[in-house]
Amino acid sequence: MSSLSIIIPVLNEESYLNTNRKQLVSLLEDGHEILVVDGGSQDESMHSADALGCKVFSTRASRGHQLHQGAKHSNNDILLFLHADTLLPPDAVQVIAQVLAKSQAHWGRFNVRFTNPRWMFRVIAWFMNKRSCLSGIVTGDHALFIKREFYFSCGGFMDIPIMEDVEFCRRLKKNASPVCLSEEVVTSSRRWEHSGILKTVITMWALRLLFFFGRSPEKLARLYK
Repeated sequence: MSSLSIIIPVLNEESYLNTNRKQLVSLLEDGHEILVVDGGSQDESMHSADALGCKVFSTRASRGHQLHQGAKHSNNDILLFLHADTLLPPDAVQVIAQVLAKSQAHWGRFNVRFTNPRWMFRVIAWFMNKRSCLSGIVTGDHALFIKREFYFSCGGFMDIPIMEDVEFCRRLKKNASPVCLSEEVVTSSRRWEHSGILKTVITMWALRLLFFFGRSPEKLARLYK
């Protein structure tokens, strides 16, 4: 079975690195590579990642830049981009290996489920998963995986302050459609709980719409902040 290079961009994610410690250690013990790329954390993120046995890199805070730096330092043939607050399904490695063993499959993603079990969060996840499959756009919550050679042949993540995943997927799907897995990653619902469901939905859709019509990522980042 192919080993993965799992790339985790972090910025003050000490608590989630510790919370998800069991899965991360298990992946390392199974021979997979975990590259934690820190964007200038003020907490003990780098120390926590190093203590787990991850490869740790320090760079500036730009998720696209962090993701690409992780990819550049990776050693395995399959890359998995994972958020620190997201847990993989137990059979993730086997499923990814089986899917990407097919010659026509080059990249894909998981379905997403939120930690908050309320019905509204299940509805949001359903729409996110359906939209992703229909559009071919994979956002960070979905844990994008990709053949390393294909990643670099398509140029990788750009160093832009926001929408790096949407921009990259636009280029990827010109070459190959993503494989949309039904297996679920479990991701934190903290952003929705902190900002409010309606506000978060409106904000994210507005940003994507403006990006679609050509608004620069720099201007979108200022709006988002």
